[in-house]
Amino acid sequence: MTPNPVSSTPILRTVLVWAGIVTAVLAVVGGLVGFLVAGTTGLWSALLGVLVAAAFLGITVISILIANRWYGDPLYVPVFFAIVLGGWILKFIVFFVILIVLRGQPWLDPAVFFVAVVASILASLAVDVVVLLRMRVPHVSDIALPTDPDAGDRTDDRPGAPEAESGAPRV
Repeated sequence: MTPNPVSSTPILRTVLVWAGIVTAVLAVVGGLVGFLVAGTTGLWSALLGVLVAAAFLGITVISILIANRWYGDPLYVPVFFAIVLGGWILKFIVFFVILIVLRGQPWLDPAVFFVAVVASILASLAVDVVVLLRMRVPHVSDIALPTDPDAGDRTDDRPGAPEAESGAPRV
């Protein structure tokens, strides 16, 4: 593991911060609209829909941030994909468990819950787009360039260029 962060780390951290702010706003607005539409059942349905969507979208970002800690390790790629794939499998299993548990609950308004989940997902996608458009990341990243421009294997005939390995001067 290296102290140098992967170029995606600041982007993902910014996404988490803005997603948290948007989730809080959606929880207030969704709870209010849900309450106006369906009373307390709508309030709880909207809050649960926003919370579920935020949790599922956060799992992916957090799993990538955790996986980026192994950057520079020889096993970085397999560890990265194992962690991210594990997060997706976790989301898949939890999604079905939530659907089974919530199915037919008398305190849940399915329409308000659905609208809250869809609104949260669209808001999260908008946050992703805005953050990615505003972040300044070089086109080539996560690479170390040589610090000494005179180092390396040269074959040019510049004056003062290092001589060949045999020690013979260049002609």
